Amino acid sequence: MEIKTLRYFLAVAREENMSRAAAFLHVSQPTLSKQIKILEDELGKLLFVRHSRSISLTEEGILLRNRAQDLVGMADKIEKEFSLLDDITGGDLYLGLAESAQIKHLARAIKACKAKYPSLHYHITSGDTEQIEEKLQKGLLDFLVLAECPDSHSYEYLDFPQADTWGLVMPENDPLARKDAITVDDLAGLPLFCSEQAWTGDVRRWAGSGFPSLQLEGTFRLSYNGSVFVKEGLGYLLTFDRLVDTAKGSGLAFRPLAPRLESRLSIAWKRYQSFTPIAERFLAQLRETFSSPSKDSPISVS
Repeated sequence: MEIKTLRYFLAVAREENMSRAAAFLHVSQPTLSKQIKILEDELGKLLFVRHSRSISLTEEGILLRNRAQDLVGMADKIEKEFSLLDDITGGDLYLGLAESAQIKHLARAIKACKAKYPSLHYHITSGDTEQIEEKLQKGLLDFLVLAECPDSHSYEYLDFPQADTWGLVMPENDPLARKDAITVDDLAGLPLFCSEQAWTGDVRRWAGSGFPSLQLEGTFRLSYNGSVFVKEGLGYLLTFDRLVDTAKGSGLAFRPLAPRLESRLSIAWKRYQSFTPIAERFLAQLRETFSSPSKDSPISVS
């Protein structure tokens, strides 16, 4: 199975039409059809269902599309890395990010690095730990930002200079908005939104014996989407401070949890990882930016 054939397959899957895919690839339609047939014969599975004017993926085709996207993405990354080995003006960085206001520190490091290496380009993937960690293990990412302590056996990492504070986002006219802080007893029986990762981790540990009284209404990977549901009166959002607009007049309010719950972010990379030149320079910039005396607290390196 060749990368070129997988590119053909992905083009057909995207266009859902053999003629349009052939035009995009600058090959003849018979050539493209032949390559797809060879791929199906090689795998022993039908990848497409042919309709009168279009084609669609079979279940096996969907599985191959997901795997092929990773393989082709990795091949593209390798080609770029080798083409830029001698290019000290830039290169491509691939970052997987958790959601946090502390990403500002990462943005500052990128900005400083961009000033030194103007041809730097960065590609951001957002998601929960499971999603972005898988991409790092496959070599599709250089670094990942985690809202939990990384496994020191698998990763090296830097802690972000500051911590995120957990709290409750609610309608600004809600009775709980009159409180200075929110306790487990305040949350008992309320319809709550939270990320699945945080619900089974930070929130469970914080709530302790009161956790069974908490009701998970729904899970969100992006706090902004959760805040829209809060505005519509569907529930209350447990999240970090400063991820959604809770300023006066926004319709929302944020109150911290009591006892106080904080999470530290870390940026991690695989132990014994072979970095591209630009990734090495970026890591050096991260160390410099994160250890700046203007930040609120020092970092630790593991």
